[in-house]
Amino acid sequence: MKPLLIRGGHIIDPSQGIDEVGSLLITDGKISWLGRGKITPPQPDYDVLPAQGLIVCPGFIDLHCHLRQPGFEEKETIASGSQAAARGGFTTICCMPNTNPPLDNQATVEYVIAEATKAGVVRVLPIGCISKGRKGKKLAPMRELALAGVVGYSDDGDPVLNSRLMRQALDFSRTLGLPIIDHCEDTTLVADGLMNNGIVSARLGRRGIPAAAEWLMVMRDLALARLTGGWLHIAHVSTEGSVDFIRHSKEVGIRVTAEVTPHHLTLTEEEVLDYDTNAKVNPPLRTEKDVQALIQGLQDNVIDIIATDHAPHTAAEKRGDFALAPSGISGLETTLGSLMSLMHAGKLSLPTLISKLTREPARIIGGRYGKIGTLAVAAPADITLFDPTKDWLVDTNAFASRGKNTPLAGSKLKGKVMATISGGKLVYQDDSIKVGRKKETSKRS
Repeated sequence: MKPLLIRGGHIIDPSQGIDEVGSLLITDGKISWLGRGKITPPQPDYDVLPAQGLIVCPGFIDLHCHLRQPGFEEKETIASGSQAAARGGFTTICCMPNTNPPLDNQATVEYVIAEATKAGVVRVLPIGCISKGRKGKKLAPMRELALAGVVGYSDDGDPVLNSRLMRQALDFSRTLGLPIIDHCEDTTLVADGLMNNGIVSARLGRRGIPAAAEWLMVMRDLALARLTGGWLHIAHVSTEGSVDFIRHSKEVGIRVTAEVTPHHLTLTEEEVLDYDTNAKVNPPLRTEKDVQALIQGLQDNVIDIIATDHAPHTAAEKRGDFALAPSGISGLETTLGSLMSLMHAGKLSLPTLISKLTREPARIIGGRYGKIGTLAVAAPADITLFDPTKDWLVDTNAFASRGKNTPLAGSKLKGKVMATISGGKLVYQDDSIKVGRKKETSKRS
């Protein structure tokens, strides 16, 4: 491919402290030159992607999504999920192991990697199971999974209730250098709860899920991480109590990282007042007070990253009774627009938001898969371009994902991904984005 110049965009790269107008040159799938201001590259022959008025940043990284394959291809496939990721500005996605069969052995992990390579859209990194079959009784072969290429271990969708098993897993995390990602939920407290335990559940006369169902398990996991010195990563934090316990644990030196989802940052329990099954998610949407605590946790680096928890389901599954409908939101394609509402409201700065989607998740993944989450010269050309002020309507019929389940359907969002480049390949572009096919002479202006 001819070199590609991304010209005149507002480059924000937290990994290098860059926040200014400039241009990038892509050669052979890598970033070969970065110039600030109006300087043009020394290479005279390249195609041009005009980026004036757009933010240019490292490709987004999602540490938590569900691609459903193998076993649940009616909900999503690795190919369709990868296309959805590209439309959402993601160039690296980490898929959870709650498939059928689950990702608890080398063969299934290698299958996912092969399918992602065949799709050829974005980088897909599997997360292996903590327990064999995700049954919570016996550890999965963690060393085997590490050699196969997993970036962490989780039984997501279910918590690890057995404290002895969790301790063993955290011991392995210390030696293998990979995080144990727990879905923190005391299922005895959840019981048959359907939504957050609070004003909304009381008004609807439905059993609620108390916040303590999350933070009690967070407390246990943090205690075990302290005991073992292992690496704990807490998935989809949703409560003020969890933020407080994570904050204290970091202050005393416990090795813990944490994530929060776009929907827990921007939506509250009121979304289920009309029994919208598309707003049914696990953990449930919480109170406005919880939302503000989560935002503060991001600002204070108590919560390290933003992850989508993209959980596609079929329309038939979500169409039924609220009590029977599965939990989950299809979120890859709405993440940026949803999060930009926080920036426009002055609750999060744009560099912070970008850092939580790029530099910080790259730190958790580490360098096993190359230098990602950066626009540094010689790094893979994983780049996202977006218009921070562009209004657009969420049309689920236009989703690349097979999952159309989102409470944002029909909403107007401000902030849209305009192009995504993965490994130097333009894997998504808005209709308004055109690449110029012309030769330019090197000069300074």
